[in-house]
Amino acid sequence: MQPSSPALTEGTLHSLLRQYDGVGEPLSCTPVSHGLLNRGYRLTTTRGGYFLKHHLDGPGSLGRIERQHRATDRLGELGLPVVPVVPGSGGGTAVVAEGRCFALHPWIEGTHRHGSELTAGQSRQLGALLGRVHVRLARTLPEAPSAGHESADPAATYDMIGALLERVRSRRDRDSFDELAEHRLTERRELLRRHADARPGAVPDRFTGWVHGDFHPLNLLYAPPGRSPRPVAILDWDRLGVHPRAEEAVRGAAIFFLRPGGTLDLRKVRAFARAYRGAAGASRAELAAAVHRVWWERLNDFWMLRWRYQLCDVRTDPQFPAAAALVVWWTRHYPAVQTAFCD
Repeated sequence: MQPSSPALTEGTLHSLLRQYDGVGEPLSCTPVSHGLLNRGYRLTTTRGGYFLKHHLDGPGSLGRIERQHRATDRLGELGLPVVPVVPGSGGGTAVVAEGRCFALHPWIEGTHRHGSELTAGQSRQLGALLGRVHVRLARTLPEAPSAGHESADPAATYDMIGALLERVRSRRDRDSFDELAEHRLTERRELLRRHADARPGAVPDRFTGWVHGDFHPLNLLYAPPGRSPRPVAILDWDRLGVHPRAEEAVRGAAIFFLRPGGTLDLRKVRAFARAYRGAAGASRAELAAAVHRVWWERLNDFWMLRWRYQLCDVRTDPQFPAAAALVVWWTRHYPAVQTAFCD
């Protein structure tokens, strides 16, 4: 489990900023609260404002991080809204201070927006943006290698359900979350038994390519209120990799357009998906396969409960009720969801 971003010492800041030219002396450095897996800071110096990112993988990942920076720089040159990286005085884009790896970016003013805050037109813009990301990643990065991408094995899922149920039922001071978790685990086990023959096969190579890897509201920054409501930056490219492209579109839509009760706003999903297909050149068959695989993935996934019961990390607890309800609703309304993505 990773704790929230701790304050950086004055010594660490000075050691870090000495590796840059012209960024000034530190005035303040405040942890950024958004996000579950990242550590970031709003840094103000005598020369301006910056976002300082602590890459938790450490100095051994410098090469991978700098390759990611080169890719996003090229995307920016192609007109996509990415945040540039400030190069260090040695020419690299990631620096090491006191055994930790950091990257410095200009601070971009903006706000995060959930799908409930987007109009149908803005939902179309969002889908088109993701489609352009996939097309331009294909232009800027090497040809994507074959990757396989096996779907979840229901036998392993049954084992996981059993292990989680044992932990839930053994708790001494059970609360309403524990009751909900037990209900959803037993419910999901029955759904898996009912749909065991629906496990999807391997993804064709033609459906795979480079993707952002974590496209959701906290990784998209919109212009501040009062300005044109458009995305100004796609953030956090740490999971840049080769995966089924359209699955990223389906996952993104399932996060952006998830309602609190665990249903999807299918009108906005349809607008998003049509624009994505047009911008990415994706076929209906590709989207249909992606919808099925992401549904299966959600049916077999318990990462939020694993965090709570196996890692003793409750940060994802608020997300669980809607996410768990979505699996049941999606299963019951499978044809309607498929139509919204593929119509």
